[in-house]
Formats: sequence, C-alpha cells, structure tokens
Amino acid sequence: MSQSFRLAEGGRIDRSRTLAFRFDGRAYAGHPGDTLASALLANGVHLVGRSFKYHRPRGILTAGAEEPNALVGVGRDEGHYTPNLRATQVVLHDGLVAESQNRSPSLERDFAGLTDLFWKFIPAGFYYKTFMWPKAAWTRFFEPRIRAMAGLGRAPEAADAACYAQRYAHCDVLVVGAGPAGIEAALAAASSGARVILCDEQAELGGALLAETDATLDGTNAASFLATRLSWLQAAGQVTILPRTIAFGYFPHNMIGLAQDLTDHLGEPDDTQPRGRLWQVRAREVVIATGAIERPLAFPDNDRPGIMLADAARTYVTRYGVLPGRNAVVFTAHDSAYAAALALHRAGARIATIADLRPDPSGELVEAARAAGLPVRPGCTLTGTEGRLRVTAATIARRDGGAGERLSCDLVLMSGGFTPSVHLFSQSRGKLRFDPALDAFIPGEPAEACRAAGAAAGTTSLADALASGRAAGEAAAAAAGFTAPPAAAIAVANAPAATGGFLGATPHGRNPGSVRAFIDFQNDVTAKDISLALREGFRSVEHVKRYTTNGMATDQGKLSNMNALGIMSAELGRPIPEIGTTTFRMPYTPVPFGYFAGYARGALFEPERHTPIHDWAAEQGAVFEDVGIWKRARYFPRGGETMRSAVARECRAVRASVGIFDASTLGKIEVVGPDAAEFLNRMYVNAWTKLKPGRLRYGVLLREDGFVIDDGVIGRLSDTRFHVTTTTGGAPRVLAMMEDYLQTEFPELDVWLTSTTEQYAVIAVQGPRARDVIAPLVEGADISGAAMPHMSMVECRVAGIPARLFRVSFTGELGFEINVPADYGRAVWEAVFDAGRRHDITAYGTETMHVLRAEKGYIIVGQETDGTATPDDVGLAWAIGKAKPDFVGKRALDRAAFAGQTGRKQLVGLFTEPGDIVLEEGSHLVADPSRPPPAEILGHVTSAYWSETLGRSIALALVRGGRDRIGDTLHVKLADRAIPVRLTDPVFYDREGARLDG
Repeated sequence: MSQSFRLAEGGRIDRSRTLAFRFDGRAYAGHPGDTLASALLANGVHLVGRSFKYHRPRGILTAGAEEPNALVGVGRDEGHYTPNLRATQVVLHDGLVAESQNRSPSLERDFAGLTDLFWKFIPAGFYYKTFMWPKAAWTRFFEPRIRAMAGLGRAPEAADAACYAQRYAHCDVLVVGAGPAGIEAALAAASSGARVILCDEQAELGGALLAETDATLDGTNAASFLATRLSWLQAAGQVTILPRTIAFGYFPHNMIGLAQDLTDHLGEPDDTQPRGRLWQVRAREVVIATGAIERPLAFPDNDRPGIMLADAARTYVTRYGVLPGRNAVVFTAHDSAYAAALALHRAGARIATIADLRPDPSGELVEAARAAGLPVRPGCTLTGTEGRLRVTAATIARRDGGAGERLSCDLVLMSGGFTPSVHLFSQSRGKLRFDPALDAFIPGEPAEACRAAGAAAGTTSLADALASGRAAGEAAAAAAGFTAPPAAAIAVANAPAATGGFLGATPHGRNPGSVRAFIDFQNDVTAKDISLALREGFRSVEHVKRYTTNGMATDQGKLSNMNALGIMSAELGRPIPEIGTTTFRMPYTPVPFGYFAGYARGALFEPERHTPIHDWAAEQGAVFEDVGIWKRARYFPRGGETMRSAVARECRAVRASVGIFDASTLGKIEVVGPDAAEFLNRMYVNAWTKLKPGRLRYGVLLREDGFVIDDGVIGRLSDTRFHVTTTTGGAPRVLAMMEDYLQTEFPELDVWLTSTTEQYAVIAVQGPRARDVIAPLVEGADISGAAMPHMSMVECRVAGIPARLFRVSFTGELGFEINVPADYGRAVWEAVFDAGRRHDITAYGTETMHVLRAEKGYIIVGQETDGTATPDDVGLAWAIGKAKPDFVGKRALDRAAFAGQTGRKQLVGLFTEPGDIVLEEGSHLVADPSRPPPAEILGHVTSAYWSETLGRSIALALVRGGRDRIGDTLHVKLADRAIPVRLTDPVFYDREGARLDG
C-alpha cells in the first residue's frame, strides 16, 4: 500500500530510505524516524484494535505512552514476540512484523463484536449480579467462556530468545523527561559540575520541541535550538543520556527504576547482545519533567477509529509528516486544539469546523485560526459520530440547545485540556494539590528529594516550561552541593500559552440511556457506568474504579481518571479535591518481565549448587533431587532397579558392611575468637564452655519464641575455634541469625563468623566396617575405638590431604565424617571408595539416609518440626543446658504458657497395621475414623518409609500428647479408607546405641 497520507515535506523522518513492514499480514512502507503508529497512519490505517469488553473497533488515539487502543504484538518469530506494545512507542525498522490483538478472526470481522449489540444488558458491574443461577452453570458454562475471552494479546509460545542486562548507578541529579524543561534542568545541573543522568522514553530527545514548527527560541527555530542544547549535553563528560528509557517506578530513598530499550529499534539484533537494560538509579536529587497528557472529551460515540487527540494529530503532522485525515472536525475546550487545526490546515487538510465548548474562546491561537479562515463555533458541542470501522460524520449542535448539523469527515480531533503527568511524583509519596485553573492535580509537598518542572508542574507555555526547568535544575544541583552559573532567560516567540479545559461528560441533549460517551477506551467504561456506580451507592473513587474497572487497563487511567472525577464531582456535588485520586501504581507503562529477570533465567534463574562429588555421582547413574538449590544424589540405581529396591539395597549395605555418603551440602560456619564458646553458649540450648577441644556435641538452635529453627553437630578445634555444622537449607539463615545477634545483642563478644560451606567437602563413611575402610588412609591420628570415641574429632590427613575427621553418625552405625578442602573432595572420595571395595562399599543417597535416620528416631528440622515445635516436643529436652542462665529462646520456654500447656504435639513412632503400608507424609491422624467431618485432628505424619532393616513400614509423627498415647491405636483417614496405626517409641532400631561402636 502506498503512503497516501504521507506529506511531501516536513517532519523529522528520513524520506531518502524506505522501510518495509507488515501489519496483520499486509505489507506497508514507512521511513526511519517513524513509529509503527505514524507509519500506519501514513498508509491510511486507523483501525488497529478492538476494545476489551464490547470489542468495538478502535483506532490510534494518541502519539505517546498514554495510548489505550493501539496495542500490538511485535516479533519476527515466537522467540522474539512481545505482546501489548503500544504502536505509538514502537520504533519502525525494516522487516518489522506486527499484529493486532483482541480480535477473531480479524479486525474488520471480529466475532466477539457481537457483544456490542447487547451493551445495554451488560453495563458496569453486571458480573456481580449475573451468572448466579443455576449454580453448576458457572463452572461448566460461564467461567470457561469468560476466561476464553479474557486477556489482551497472547503469550508467546517460545521462550524469550533475547537477553537482558541490569545495572546499578548513582548520580547527583536524575532528570526524568527530556522535553524543554528536562533539557534545561539537565543543562543547569551539569553546568554546576554535578553528575547528571537524563532519560526519556522516546527515541529522540526533545519532547514537545520535536513537533514545534512555529516558535523561535533565542532567535532560532526549535530544531536548531534543540540540536545546540543536545550537543552541549552529549559533549559533557558528567552527563549520561538515556533515550528509549522509561522511568517506570519511584522507590524509597530516591531509587528510580529505568527500563532502557537497547535493540528493539534495530530490527535484527544479535541475541547475544542485551535487548534491554534495567537501571536502578540512586540519585541525590530528582527532577521530574515528564510533561502533561492531553485529555479526551467524553461525548457520545467518541471512540470510533479516526477520532484522535488534537495535539497527537499535530504531532503526526509536524514531527512525522503524516496527515491523519483530509477532512477534520475539531471539538475542543482548550486553545491547543487551534494549534492542531492550523497545522492540519497548512498541511492541506480541510477543517470542517472548530466546535468550542467555551462560550467565548479568545487568545492568540484562537485569533490565528480565525485569521486563517477556519470556521470557529463557540458554545457548541459534539452530539454524536457515525461510521463503523472509521468515522465518517459528526453532528455539531449549540451547547444551549437547538438542532444539530451533520458534518461529513474522516477525522475528529478533540481536546479537553492537559493533565500533568504526576505518576512518578505520586509514587514517591509526594502530596498532590488540585489546581482549579488547570482542572488538574499538580505536585505539591514532596516526600523525597525531588521537584517537578515544566508541564508536569503545571506550566502552560513554552517560555514558562523552559524557565521552570532551569530553576529546577539549579535547585537540584544546589541541594546536591553544587552551584550552577547564572544563565540568561531564553527569549521565546510565537509560542503563546494555551488555556482552557473541561472535565466530565460533555452536554449533548440526547437520551442518556441510548448513548455512550467513553471514559476508559480500553475497558469500555462509559460516563453512564460512572453514574451507575454512584447510584449503586459507591462514593470512594477507589470503589468506583473497581466497580467500573475505570483506570484498571494497561494505560493505568492516564486518559480516563480526570474525566471520571469530573463526573463524580458533578453528580455528588463535591469538589474534586475532596473526592481525591486513585493510587498511581507502578510501572508507569508495562515493562517486559525480561528486564526484571535480567541474567536470572535458564540455569541462572535458580542456580544449582553442586558438591565436589556431584560429577562422580552422575557418572554412576545417580538420580538427583533438589534440596534447596543443591543437587543431591537421591539414590544409585543398578540395572533396572526402582527407587524402593535401590534404597533397600543401600540400607542393607550400610547396616551389614559399609556405605559412603556425600554430606558436603551441610552448612558449615567457623566461629573463632576468645569469646567463641560464650557466643555459642548464648546462641544454642546446649552448654559449650566446658566442651573440650577434640570433642563434638549435637547442638539445637531456637528462635526467640522457643521453637526449633536448626540443629547440627559442633566440634571444638581449640579453645578459640569451633567448627559449626547446620542443616543443608539452614546455613544462610543460621549465619544471618548469628551475625544479627553478634552485632546487636552481644557486641561486647570478641568473635568472628565465617561461612565455610563451600570450602569443605564432607564424606560420610557409615557402617560396621567404616573404621576398616578409612584406617589405612588416615595419617597422624589414632582412630581406634579407645582413642577416638563417638562424638570426637581429630585433625589429620586422609589420603594425604589435610582433614578434620569427625566420629559421628546419622545412621546409628559406626560412622566417620571426613571434612577435606573442596578442591580435593573427589580425589579423597575416590580413594575411600577404592579402599572400601574389599568391604563391598556402597554409595548411598539422601533417600537411604532418611530411612536410616528415621529408624533411629533422628529428626530432620523442617520435617519433624513445623515452626511450632519446642525441643521437648521432638524429644530433645535432654540437650538443654539446665544450668545455663540464658540462651536464645530460653525466656520463651520458661513462660507459664509453655510450662502449663498440656496436649502439645510430641514426636512418636508409628506402625501401620498391616505393616506393608507406607503412609503419606502429612497425613492426619484421628481417633475415630467413622466420625463425619470435621473430625478432630490429633496429629500428622512427618516422615514415612519402608524399613528394609525391620521388614516393615515405619513412620514418625507429631501427635497431641503423643508420649502418653504410646501403645494406643489411631487412624490415618484417607478418602476411601482408614489405616490403623499403633503409636510406639520413635526409636525403632538399636535403642541402646550399641551399634555406634561397630
């Protein structure tokens, strides 16, 4: 299709090059400098989408980030596809492929558009009063169909092929918005020597100056003035300029989130280069120069394709060299529409009329329009439009009544004034104040170190915007400790201030029940929907928002909120400041998830931690499981073994001979210093001051509320050094807890804490033949039973490598744990494994470890504990140092509420009847399975396994008053049956502990 609406000259596009692109499968052409929206308009395409609720045809309404209608999916393939981009922000490039959304099968023939025929029956809030009957119809009929129609766009079917970068930055002054005010603010701050970051959402910096063709600044045109200013900034070494960068969120302490597009405008980017960059900028001072957004007018049928904001039409003419239509009707309550009419008139469009709601409009722009011969009709309103896929006519009538006049047209321009873009300022928790002259909220008292400038602060002329930006930049620099040199005021000509405005629904004299004046274009919220919400009794603007969905679309109410407030004010008889505003939530515009994920995707989304033995286990065919972010060998199948048969074989090997287990994932913390013993004494329930070097002790750690949070074996290497082990998942939590107490509660203690989890590989050798296996490898220590009893340790060499050798067991068998530097972990493992071949050594995994420890009644924190278990609940009361004056959690345990509490859940063992049933962990225990729900829950199963040693199933459980119930029978209630279980002691195997000595 030819660019039939492209002007022969003018604008900032490069007509020497032609870019081919496709929209909904059709080929079009544009030029460098175009957006997708401007290129479509140049090709005469206005119909670009369908509305969310009624699926009404919608066209390009704006020229910026506030666009509610022109949402498109862009991407050459599924791996590069992004839905819900605004065509007004998509920079055109050669080969661009875009598609419309929310239609089936096409924009021209959308079957869901049939819902528009029934609009009177589905007003705002209808879903709260329908779909109630019959009850089953909701799940079987209504919900599936509503869900099928819901949503905007489609999710790509392939993973995002692009990568994304992230960066932290600091600056003295961050300027958000590179329009006239933002550029002047950046210049002022930079001239003081401050470090400045200047960002703008558009590909070109300049804001309103990019579309300005009439004004002169210091005697030169806007384009030349802008080029000079930008050249200075680009040459300044202390200024970082970020085009195509949206400031999407204002966070506490002047942290601003920026999303910078790096490659979308290039067409065929290298996927090894980042598509975008997330900036997290901490600024001493922030200048918000985000401009203002033109408001639409809420007149009947104001949503047809070809109806556009007046200033957007002017932008398309003067910046992009595009004529949005050839026969235009202008409906306004603000002077800026006259500038748009003049621009279209000069470009060759016919201005059928300028209908002004105001009874007596005046000013330079109004007079210029009259002087150009444009028909101006004061005190008039627009009462309706015609056209299905494109506006074809509009009806104009006197505001005070009378017959309307139908005017043929292919373009309707509207302007209800401008609303300062205060989103970032509001996100910073700054207070807004209402300016009745603007009919808009403007920034008031700031909560952060920020200030607004230009149109965002409420200025209405180019000269005022420039002066405001300069003042804001100087003030920001001064607040950051710099002084800007004085600068002369900029002489501005041919840029008069534009005034006026209107809020709410415009008068039309028609039956209110038969017309729709749209407020929220994307969500199909009309003026009558706002009125309905008020009749339903809603008074809060937040309640009205939720009842009608006004302002809940992807544009976040940028165009709709003020008109909704105008309607509420008129009907409630309350001033707008009293009604207030809705919450300005981030992001300012949608940001692709990839920006937030950054490098944290694929293997880096949740990095896997591998032990030094991991590769060996993988080579042996181990099946792995996730334990936190560690990959741990769960079992080692041989041949076609199932998990149950493999675990049974591994259990038999450990009980009968010897097994080898990778325990490297245990958390390890080095506690060092003169007060190390005292520190542990205060942290753990156990006593540590009398523990001799070379000895081990099992430690229990509580929270302040007295509940178990972690456990582990702790070895004393010397008077001033301890080797502390934690659970695999608890290592970072325990270290953080220790650091917290050391710095805030026990600062007088002379102690250092160092995480050594990654520094040591831990090889557990367990079973009656464990000593026979490692003895030939040990140098410098006597590991005989007499010299090295259970719960002792020595520093020695194993297989020639320095080691910390623990005599400890988590299986109930004779056991050793070899701690060696991680770099030598596999070598020592292989040496031990080779030495154990003559004893039929067997590698075993975490599943076998769980079975073996459960047979001995050893708990696992997080499995036998649930955050509400005390040491006594899980059979660890013996570990508490009775003579200790204090430890973390002691005061909670001493509370009368604990001392007098009966019926607490306590750890017990379970035998099922019959013994071949393995219970489901988490199953509830009841006394009477025949009792109808809700049954009294007495406890739950914490661990359940098949015990190869006992030849039957076993389980551990927390049961109310469990120790007093041993010998009783309870039941596990399942959906189809009840399983009787007999409560027993939690130690199922070798209760005397004789096997710990081999």
